[in-house]
Amino acid sequence: MGIVNCTADSFYSGSRFMENEAVSAGIKMLESGADLLDIGGQSSRPGAIEVGAHEEWRSIETPLKGILDAAPEALISIDTFHAEVAHKALEAGAFLINDIYGGTRDDKMIEVIKAMGCPYAIMHMQGTPQTMQTDPTYLDPVTDVIQWLQSRLDHLRKEGIDQCMIDPGFGFGKNLRHNFDLLNRLDSMHVLDCPILVGVSRKSMIWKSLQCTPEEALNGSTALHAWALQRGAHLLRVHDVRAAREVVTLHHQLISASTAG
Repeated sequence: MGIVNCTADSFYSGSRFMENEAVSAGIKMLESGADLLDIGGQSSRPGAIEVGAHEEWRSIETPLKGILDAAPEALISIDTFHAEVAHKALEAGAFLINDIYGGTRDDKMIEVIKAMGCPYAIMHMQGTPQTMQTDPTYLDPVTDVIQWLQSRLDHLRKEGIDQCMIDPGFGFGKNLRHNFDLLNRLDSMHVLDCPILVGVSRKSMIWKSLQCTPEEALNGSTALHAWALQRGAHLLRVHDVRAAREVVTLHHQLISASTAG
């Protein structure tokens, strides 16, 4: 899943694209091996200032339509928690909604997902982007995250929504220890019986550990992507598609060899 951030406030400078630039970046990601693109018009980095649905849609409308005009077969995910934005995007040809609040922020989101019959990715987050890194606390991060996701899945399934994907929410209300515990025990998430989406690309769990910057965190991202796949991740949300595609290809080779053996 290639990241197309249509905002000037993303934590990684290399992923900030505006309108026509975002279209070109998205097409390049598809050519580099992305299975789908995740377009967002709202920064969710720690401390980010939230924008409303109107401003968010204004940021992503041109990139969404431009990419689909250039590549009608492209699968597009929209990173939003606004039901209004989700509805407009799905009507314009988007395939999936990726909601960092898991449907808890906008009461109308579940109605939109249900009515449009689209896949829905839900993420765990403790707090909000404005507060989530103040003092994240868990009894056990893996158990707590699984319980929250299970509760949301149960609710969604009761509403008739069964095309769900789960995201543990690396960096969203977690400290370094929480993040690495979640990654190390990622295979525990299979109890939820849903595809697992992992978003660790260039995040602070990498550059804080390595004492570098997000711009210098590609190698660390590649290492964590490999470990995530080994623990059962189904989809990687990435800034660097070609590098991630190589990890996926090599992982497939590894699995094929172990099966053949």
